Amino acid sequence: MQERFEPAAFYKKNCAECHGSDAEKKFEPALPEAQLIDAILNGEKLEAPPDMPAFAEKGINEERAKALLAYMKSLRE
Repeated sequence: MQERFEPAAFYKKNCAECHGSDAEKKFEPALPEAQLIDAILNGEKLEAPPDMPAFAEKGINEERAKALLAYMKSLRE
């Protein structure tokens, strides 16, 4: 059985440093969901470092990526 995924706790620990406490930096919620999920799972090279790391190797699957995106979008509302 998988442990329960807590998007808020994961975001605070792994994402807030680069994306900000309110997901206000380096996050464009209007992009297609598939593109955002791909960036979470596989990482993304950016024009200026740091690059977005790949989280698939850190236990994030598509379902968890969607939960993380929903959480990030909720921070921006």
